[in-house]
Amino acid sequence: MKVLFMGAPPFAVPTLRGIFKSGHRVRCVWTQVPRVSGRGMAVRPTAVATAASRMNIPVQCPTSLAEAMPAMRDMKVDVGVVVAYGRLIPKALLDVPQFGFINVHPSLLPRWRGAAPIQRAIMAGDRETGVCIIRMSEALDSGPVLLSRRIPVEPLDTGDTLTESLSILGAELCVEALNRLPDIEPVSQPQTGITYASKISKRESRIDWSLPASRVDSHIRGLSRFPGAWSVAGGVRTKFLLSKVVDATGPPGVVLNDRFEIGCGRGAIRVLISQRAGSRVIGTEAMSPGERFAVGAAFV
Repeated sequence: MKVLFMGAPPFAVPTLRGIFKSGHRVRCVWTQVPRVSGRGMAVRPTAVATAASRMNIPVQCPTSLAEAMPAMRDMKVDVGVVVAYGRLIPKALLDVPQFGFINVHPSLLPRWRGAAPIQRAIMAGDRETGVCIIRMSEALDSGPVLLSRRIPVEPLDTGDTLTESLSILGAELCVEALNRLPDIEPVSQPQTGITYASKISKRESRIDWSLPASRVDSHIRGLSRFPGAWSVAGGVRTKFLLSKVVDATGPPGVVLNDRFEIGCGRGAIRVLISQRAGSRVIGTEAMSPGERFAVGAAFV
């Protein structure tokens, strides 16, 4: 099939590569305009743009999708594939290809429609998640499901690790959908169980130690590594990047022992990986004496 691919972040790259290697023809990649980012504040193309260039696929950064419609008609693509593009697709555009547009969405729809389904699944304590390939409609993530696959959310999964797992799964499932597209019977999403995964706000990154340990742990893992859950002790701001629930008790926010276990509203967590402001990311076992927080130190 002739494909128009639309995506931007690293999550979308495995799907682009999978389509390219499968024999389907990617006529063009549409992505976001390069932005200033990283150390040195250099202008950098998106991860998808970089990957497409290495595969000699034409890259465009339309600022107006409505104005880009004539160019899309000229491509004569059979289907559009959208993976974390970051913008809503106008209905007029959705109707141009013969088979419309399909979207790789990393959740078990209708649970976690929206911008941050991977992080919200971990933060909510979900035991499983997955990928759905949907036929896109005008309403956000509400189109009928073509294919889906489930995977467990492991106890030490973070936003980073689960994103990587789902990006690989999404690539495999998208290629399967393209191979079977004319024959797949879409299944409408149920009208019950709908939840929305709002974009992660930096304001919600601060840890509330009065919550039960299971919720503090889910909060830490869901926000790892970006933006990172954080707290302050002795004037030092620390990001917590990996933790687990342990069988211990103590005052909320207080370091209970030299294993870096911290009390919560109910139970406690053990910090496995953290990062003090201005310092390196480090596992608790690798900390030098000067990097450890004293027993009794209180995080707020």
